[in-house]
Amino acid sequence: MTNGVSVSTLPRPGSRVWLLMLPLLVWVATFVIAPTVLLFIYSFCQRDELGQVVFTFTADNYSRLFEAGMWMVFARSIIYAGATTFLCILVGYPVAYFIGRSPSTQRQILLMLVMVPFWSSFVVRAYAWCTILSDGGLLNGFLASLKIIAEPLNLLYTPTAVMLGLLYTYLPFMILPIYGSVEKLDTSMIEASMDLYASPWQTYWRVILPLTWPGVTAGILLVFVPAIGMFAVTDLLGGARVPLLGNVIQNQFVQARNWPFGSALGIVMLVMFLATYLLCSRRGVPSSN
Repeated sequence: MTNGVSVSTLPRPGSRVWLLMLPLLVWVATFVIAPTVLLFIYSFCQRDELGQVVFTFTADNYSRLFEAGMWMVFARSIIYAGATTFLCILVGYPVAYFIGRSPSTQRQILLMLVMVPFWSSFVVRAYAWCTILSDGGLLNGFLASLKIIAEPLNLLYTPTAVMLGLLYTYLPFMILPIYGSVEKLDTSMIEASMDLYASPWQTYWRVILPLTWPGVTAGILLVFVPAIGMFAVTDLLGGARVPLLGNVIQNQFVQARNWPFGSALGIVMLVMFLATYLLCSRRGVPSSN
């Protein structure tokens, strides 16, 4: 029963509904399902001496994933992506909560400030960070003018620069879904918790966090896996000295011309995304007990 009405008596979607869904279904089939199937097929192929794909099926591409060098790449990628996700939550949650609880007039301005980075090209923003972090850049010049440092700090082409670039790139993708959950937060639930003499920490842990957890989960999905596959930030800010999984995939398709092995790595990324999704879904809302 649904509001006193039997589910069996509800009207079923007719052909017109499926007709409206047709553009979406075509888009998904063309740009999601078909490329994924092609990637899966290529991952079992081989390449010849000229780099052409040979449809001789083998599992050698997946066997290469267990080499010591690839394990280092996987470990480094997971560490960087995990650290990026953690920092995005640490920085983005308070920002999203502040925006979500602000008056509507201020909320629009704050949201616009979060969206400002998307107004320019990602490559332009990455090169801007190169200018900021270089030896003669804005950051070193600012610190030198304050007499904090005597010599320029070596920031560019370091792991620190890569982490800053990843944090800057993916922070909005953490703020926006959490903001969506905070905006729908029922204030009466918080007031009831305070009326029952719960401390601010207990109110946050037992009321606010469980109610906003769907936004946190969405943010994790939007940050963790894309951070693993990012190659532009590591190339521009890391000087290709910190290769992640995305760099290896990009190299296989562009330079090494080994599409089968690059496809196998792409399938691994897809599996990692599914594993992250299942882990977040299984984790569910934090216990309020």
